[in-house]
Amino acid sequence: MIAPVVNAPTVSRGVRLGYGVGSFCTATFAAVPGLLLLYYMTNFMAVPAWLAGAIVAAPKVWDLVINPLVGRWSDRTRSRMGPRRPWLLAGAVTLPAAFVAVFAGPPLRGVPAALYIGLCFLVAATAYALFEVPYKAMPAEMTDDYHERTSLLQWRMVFIGAATAVSGILAPAIATGEGANGTLNSYRLMAATIAVIMLAAMLGSFFGTARAPMTGAPEPDGGRLWEQFRAVRKNTPFAWLLALSSTQMLAVSMMLAAAPYFASYTLGNPKATTTLFAVLVGPMLLTMPIWVALSKRFDKRGAMVLGALVYAGGTALAAATPIFGAVYAHLTLLLVGAGIAGVQLLQFSMLADVVAMDAAVTGKRRAGMFTGVWTAIESGVASFGALIFGVVLSIGGFIESEPSRPVEQPDGAITAVLIGQTALPAVVILLSVFMTLKYRLPKDVPWTDQASGTKPATH
Repeated sequence: MIAPVVNAPTVSRGVRLGYGVGSFCTATFAAVPGLLLLYYMTNFMAVPAWLAGAIVAAPKVWDLVINPLVGRWSDRTRSRMGPRRPWLLAGAVTLPAAFVAVFAGPPLRGVPAALYIGLCFLVAATAYALFEVPYKAMPAEMTDDYHERTSLLQWRMVFIGAATAVSGILAPAIATGEGANGTLNSYRLMAATIAVIMLAAMLGSFFGTARAPMTGAPEPDGGRLWEQFRAVRKNTPFAWLLALSSTQMLAVSMMLAAAPYFASYTLGNPKATTTLFAVLVGPMLLTMPIWVALSKRFDKRGAMVLGALVYAGGTALAAATPIFGAVYAHLTLLLVGAGIAGVQLLQFSMLADVVAMDAAVTGKRRAGMFTGVWTAIESGVASFGALIFGVVLSIGGFIESEPSRPVEQPDGAITAVLIGQTALPAVVILLSVFMTLKYRLPKDVPWTDQASGTKPATH
């Protein structure tokens, strides 16, 4: 039975900060390999571009298995720490070492190097799932207020912006700190530094959410794995939200994979990766209150459409970089950063709405199953960004190399870099706008009536 309750628990500022700091891990692990791993393999380990793209994508197939399982396990976990926090700790003690191994730079080249990196990346992806899946399930269980979820996740987005700075500014700066394009030792130092940051973030989130409320507290879904998966799959708002989010992440991952090449071959300065991400991060941090206000003014769906259009517009405008130069490229990324801030904030807030709606209607706890399916499919789709960009490079005739034997790229490869950074992501992100128009929450759930201010409680 669902009854309206006006005075739902409010998440304290300490818990909001404690939860948000975990995004230093989630955003960093998602961004650093997407930004540097393809370039590291093609330009340091002499891996062909198509194979490097496949290696970046291949471990994500495993996510389709492990992420729903982790979600199911966390749904069924009973402990004094709650159902999610033990898994945060498990991820904290396993992910950093696996991440360092990915960039360890063993004396291998070509296919053997690709196989080594692929195996290490698979282990890292498993460790990441232990943290990420339960972590994403928590906001839906902390509050049952429609708009408080957005303000709660605003804190997460602030930390995502800071993590993006770490990923896009600090990581490339360390990786390219020796020589014109960096060395294996500089990449090893980068990996160790990022691993320490992720460890601190995961432990901070584990301890910071010790007093997080759990509203409603439904019982775990006792159904079989396939039955739970089918229930999640048949949730129409979740299906459309997952589709639009995956499309947006595909565009983001293509841009991440293309960024070092864009800096090196379009701007002519490998170190420009750092400044490109610096101008990307600023709007992500500064525009967050604006997106919260827009979500209240136009509802979350309307604000999502606006964010996607801003993002696509900035990306498309960057195609004129060869004409207008490096300063122009940096200015277009200001728009991209503002758009990414909006779509990511609203993705997470709308996911929490869908999960909370399911718990309110069914009385069952399966937030972990929802987020497990979400992270598996989203990360799997996102990983194809590097694969698609690798294929685009190969079509353009890109030549793999290593630092001791630099090569001059053909004109087709230079054109492929520009298209992969600008035109293709713009088209992909526009597809998400049409998917957003299909997303709707059922009107018969009490808290979807925003004017009433009521909130659900499950009995």
